[in-house]
Amino acid sequence: MFTDTHCHVYEEYYENIDEIINNAKNNKINRLINNGCDNKSNIEVIKTINKYPNIYGAIGIHPEATETYQNIDLINLENNLSNKKVIAIGEIGLDYHYTKENKEKQKELFDYQLKLATKYNLPVIIHSREATEDTINILSKYNLKGVIHSFSGSLETANIYIKMGYLLGINGVITFKNSKLKEVIKQISLEHIILETDSPYLTPEPYRGKKNEPARIINIANFISNLKNIELDELARITNANIKRIFDI
Repeated sequence: MFTDTHCHVYEEYYENIDEIINNAKNNKINRLINNGCDNKSNIEVIKTINKYPNIYGAIGIHPEATETYQNIDLINLENNLSNKKVIAIGEIGLDYHYTKENKEKQKELFDYQLKLATKYNLPVIIHSREATEDTINILSKYNLKGVIHSFSGSLETANIYIKMGYLLGINGVITFKNSKLKEVIKQISLEHIILETDSPYLTPEPYRGKKNEPARIINIANFISNLKNIELDELARITNANIKRIFDI
């Protein structure tokens, strides 16, 4: 059985969450880690983890919310970290894709949430887009563990994160025809990766173009098991052991 370690199962994306969960179970995915990215989605994550036994949560303020979040959102974030099913702070990080003009504000928000993770002894789930150098420099100031979500960088970057104690979150991008990620993963021990969908985004082949869902972990798992020439059950064993090293799940 597999775990989708990063999804966004919100009502705005899925009309029937029960159906999404059942589809996942039918495809050997027995646990989900639902990730928030702003106050609204964090509230929904708390709702889903309280309702569904097999859903755990990560809550945080995404860098794309840098210009819109309010201080009350950070207060609400901290107030919910006592929920035993909140197992990480995330999705947090840096994103310079759309603008670099608010870099300092992004860093300030990122730093604040890393301090919260330190205070509450929680792992972090890191979003880093076109901001690798700054992400590494900031993370290096902390003694935290966690996941580099949607990793698609070079082997050199992968090894830096691994040396820092982070796992690499691998999703449908690895199945894309022109993705260079498969060449990186060939050279990395499976003890350094976990599987994620980033649903409803980044749908793997052969379903690319359709809305993603946690059930598609099985397609990612099949691709990686073929790439690394191991049995699917062995991949499940290794990745589940990796998850337990990072998360209290």
